[in-house]
Amino acid sequence: MTEPVQRVMITGAAGSMGQMLRARLAQPGRILRLVDIRKPEPPAVEELAEVIEADMRDLEEMTSASQGVDAIIHLGGIPTEDTWEHISDINVQGTRQVLEAARLAGVPRVILASSNHAVGMYARDDAPAGGLPDDLVPRPDTYYGWSKAAMEALGRLYVDRYGLEVIATRIGSCFTEPSNVRMLATWLSPDDAGRLFEACLTADRPGFTLVWGVSANTRRWWSAAVGIELGFHPVDDAEIYAARMLGGAAEPDPTTDDDLRLVGGPFCRRPVGAPRG
Repeated sequence: MTEPVQRVMITGAAGSMGQMLRARLAQPGRILRLVDIRKPEPPAVEELAEVIEADMRDLEEMTSASQGVDAIIHLGGIPTEDTWEHISDINVQGTRQVLEAARLAGVPRVILASSNHAVGMYARDDAPAGGLPDDLVPRPDTYYGWSKAAMEALGRLYVDRYGLEVIATRIGSCFTEPSNVRMLATWLSPDDAGRLFEACLTADRPGFTLVWGVSANTRRWWSAAVGIELGFHPVDDAEIYAARMLGGAAEPDPTTDDDLRLVGGPFCRRPVGAPRG
């Protein structure tokens, strides 16, 4: 008997995180449907993927792209602060169209790439012994952070009204390596990102879920509880980069340095609505 094939659609597949995840989520029995407004480069193993050029703000295009899909990983959007017009059009309207397309096409699960900036104004002092919980009430630090909080709320709406399964991942700092002291706490390694989204694809998790996307960092101060429930077991630790980041100096006081004290770090002092130059 032929084993069933799972189709997973990734929006924003041509972006940095989309490219990072493709190889880590490709496996026998799974076909990745790679969707972006600019046509993604075909993967090394073409039979494991389908490539579609589509604008996530176009409901007709997204509904067509979502046909026959078992889950959607929604990575598309502006990844930093920008004007209200751009943020609301691309990040919020785009997410609404992805969720509506999932509903119309009968896709049961959508995994949203949210961000720590949806709760960026929380501080270390707000954290209980187990770390800041996964389901913090939003306190965005920018229009970008607000768009991620709006994304989460839209996901909750589609769960409660239409019965979708939605997991929103509040991602920390997902890069090949941490590049500053803050990331010693917030880093999500590429391999752990693969483990996170694999857990989100395979967990028995109906309803709506918020989960932190962060590695097993020694200096982490965000809870690991929901990740464990999903089966996400991060392996990497940014501490191996600490000596290089600190240059032999002591870490700045995280209770007085806002880049280290607040979840959103430097976003909390960035002018709201100002695109990065």
